[in-house]
Amino acid sequence: MKELDVTTIAPRERHPLIFKMFDELAKGDAFILTNDHDPKPLYYSFLHEREGQFGWEYLEQGPLLWKVKISKA
Repeated sequence: MKELDVTTIAPRERHPLIFKMFDELAKGDAFILTNDHDPKPLYYSFLHEREGQFGWEYLEQGPLLWKVKISKA
């Protein structure tokens, strides 16, 4: 499974990169996102922009790193 660590990427570049990676997934595939804060705002962006098309599963919830499995439904 692919992993995307955005902790070293400028904040303004993170969401476009994450959505690009998601859009390139085949149906049923997933990737692991690693972030330095809870990516809850990203979750709400997915709800708005890709409603019904994704799965969201926390694998690790801080305090230093958050890992989320994002899958394509």
